[in-house]
Amino acid sequence: MEEKLFNKNYLCLCAANFLFFFSFYLLLPVLPFFIIEQFQGGNAIIGTVISCYTLATLVVRPFSGYMMDTFKRKPLYLLALSLFTAIFCGYPFATTITMLIIIRVVHGLAFGLTSVGGNTLVIDVVPSEHRGEGIGYYGVANNIAMAVGPMVGLFVYEHLSFNAIFMGCMGCSFLAALFASRIQTKVRPPVKRPPISLDRFILIKGLLAGVSFLLLAFAYGQISNYIALYAKEMGLTISSGLFFTVYAVGLIASRLFAGRMVDKGKVTHTIALGLGITVFALLGLGLCHYVNAIGPTYTAVAFLLIALCCGLGFGAAFPSFNALFINLGTNAQRGTATSTYLTSWDLGLGIGIFSGGMLAEHFSFAAAYLVASASVMASLIFFLLVVAPHYQRNKLR
Repeated sequence: MEEKLFNKNYLCLCAANFLFFFSFYLLLPVLPFFIIEQFQGGNAIIGTVISCYTLATLVVRPFSGYMMDTFKRKPLYLLALSLFTAIFCGYPFATTITMLIIIRVVHGLAFGLTSVGGNTLVIDVVPSEHRGEGIGYYGVANNIAMAVGPMVGLFVYEHLSFNAIFMGCMGCSFLAALFASRIQTKVRPPVKRPPISLDRFILIKGLLAGVSFLLLAFAYGQISNYIALYAKEMGLTISSGLFFTVYAVGLIASRLFAGRMVDKGKVTHTIALGLGITVFALLGLGLCHYVNAIGPTYTAVAFLLIALCCGLGFGAAFPSFNALFINLGTNAQRGTATSTYLTSWDLGLGIGIFSGGMLAEHFSFAAAYLVASASVMASLIFFLLVVAPHYQRNKLR
């Protein structure tokens, strides 16, 4: 008898995932204001504080995978989520930048372990015949949190206080832990491993896919951080927030069909489709300023159509890459596969954010998006010629 996808365990994990990321996105847009108002920090200080969090997350990723594969996953996930929750209490008591940086580093470590734990647990609770679809819906929780979290955070900042935001974040995380505590997982038999082996921390068979995914993440780093400045540079009257709203619609829509394609065994087809759509979307984004010469109305329409296509492309590729990494590892390597997938993402995202700013400063935002399009094109070519054949030879399921 076929197991249902939307069982209690899966629904509780999706709710926990939404609340976890909602608390993250609730604070994200407000933190720069907190640094400016509380510490009179400039852009350099803001960048340092934010990058410390990202760096800590990146450092802990490989070890998170090893820990998830070695110890019981649910207790470890709950421990990391509880630590993530508790750290919100520290923000109101940060009286110096040094204290704030320490808090952000510890918070980044907890975030890295929690995110790997959730992405690993979802593989455990989803029926194997619905794995692609399950990963897709699980990711939708992130997307919804990303769409509404920043708006709520800014609203609270304008009408209440920073402490209200910190307490709200802690409350959401606490509810996430409550939902996570209701999850029931199967007992995993202990796995014997050699004393020292690289596959404890990195899925060796997933390194080639990691290169392709890194190139995609590189492009996403430029979209997520510079699209508002690009819209302002072109003089668009529509809100850049509308870009992300339309982007989220495309992202959610594509995740729904992409998961079903993955469950039918079309993992590589779905990734190739997603990469192909993204190439043309980013190319259009880079050329958007030429449309602006024709008229602002045409530019606004093109801008939103590109947002939809970006959502469709990234939304098809994200969960499919996740499933690809999982299929290359054994059941005892799910944590390692997940951490390798997320580490590739973090590396590409960081490089994309940094290089995007450099390209925009020395050339233009349009040039940065053309480079991003070329990056995804390179990812597509490398995927078709190298990654897909490697996957077909080495997949375990």
